[in-house]
Amino acid sequence: MENVILVIHLILALCLIGIVLLQRSEGGGLGMGGGGGGVMTGRQAATAMTKLTWAFAVAFLVTSVTLTILAAQNATGGSVIDRLPAEATSDDAPTPPPLDGENLLPPSAGDAPLTPPRSE
Repeated sequence: MENVILVIHLILALCLIGIVLLQRSEGGGLGMGGGGGGVMTGRQAATAMTKLTWAFAVAFLVTSVTLTILAAQNATGGSVIDRLPAEATSDDAPTPPPLDGENLLPPSAGDAPLTPPRSE
């Protein structure tokens, strides 16, 4: 059920994007006005496109709310972290040695092992 509504939702989103891009710009928002007035302004086509846009928008909102309700019903009360498998207990892991001032410094050159030079 949820997958069918999700597919319809995606199709409505694509249709809504397409119908909005097909509409003629009548405002001067970006300086690209709709153009001259004239006798034939295409007002009937704009009204049909506007109604179709509203229909797609309402259907998109209905599917959005439906998907939200379905997701809330399917949700469990737990967290995602609760679903992770339990890790090893601290008894199994080796404990690191305690830190003191000597362990924090890098080894000095005098601590390096003596190795004979390679003879070839």
